[in-house]
Amino acid sequence: MAHMCRLVTGSAASCAGWVGVIVATATNDWVRTCEYALATCIRMDELGTRGLWAECTISPALYHCQALSQMLSLPAYVQTSRALMICACLLGLPAMLLVLMSMPCIRLQNDNFAVKQLRARVGGVLFILMALCGIISTVWFPIGSHQEEHLMSFGFALYAGWVGSGLCLLGGITILCCQGTDPGTPGRDNSFYYSRQRGTATPLDPPANHAKSARV
Repeated sequence: MAHMCRLVTGSAASCAGWVGVIVATATNDWVRTCEYALATCIRMDELGTRGLWAECTISPALYHCQALSQMLSLPAYVQTSRALMICACLLGLPAMLLVLMSMPCIRLQNDNFAVKQLRARVGGVLFILMALCGIISTVWFPIGSHQEEHLMSFGFALYAGWVGSGLCLLGGITILCCQGTDPGTPGRDNSFYYSRQRGTATPLDPPANHAKSARV
C-alpha cells in the first residue's frame, strides 16, 4: 500500500510539473525589460517582455509582439533554452506512459513485478532529466537577457518553469525511491512447514497436502 501511495504521489507531482513546463515553453512572459520604473515604462510604452519565441511591448492600449524567427541571428542562450524546453516537453510523454504502465492496477500480457519496477525507474529517470533541462533553461535565459539588456523583473512563465521543474524533480525522485515487494512471492512464515515424522522442511504448495500430512 505504501508503495502504491508513493508511486501515485510521484506520478501526480510529475504530471503537474510537466504541465508547468509546457505552459512556460508556450508563453513569452519570461523576463520583463525596462530602463526606468514600471509606471514610467508603461506610460512611455517601453515595458517589454521576452520569451523563447517573441519579444512583446506592453502599453495601456497596445500589446504588440514580434516573433523571433531568425534562427541563425538569435543569441546562443535563446536557442539553447528553446532546445532544452522542447526536449523537456517531449520527454514527459514517454515518462508518463511508463509510470502509468508500472501501476499495480494496470496489468499487461506477460507482465510481472520486475518489469513494472523497471518501467517505474526508467520513467523516474526521464522525469529527472526533464527537471534538469527545465532548470538549466529557466536559469540561463534570465542571465543571458540581463547581460544583453537591462532586466527589470521575472515573468510568470519563468516562475511556472521553476515550479514545474521542481515538481518533476521531486516526482522523479519519489518514483525512484519506490521499492515494493512482489505480491506473488509467498511470505517467509508460509513458505515451509515441518513434518513431525521426518523433521524436514517441505514446501507448502497446495493446502490439500498439508491436511493429508496432518492426518498421518
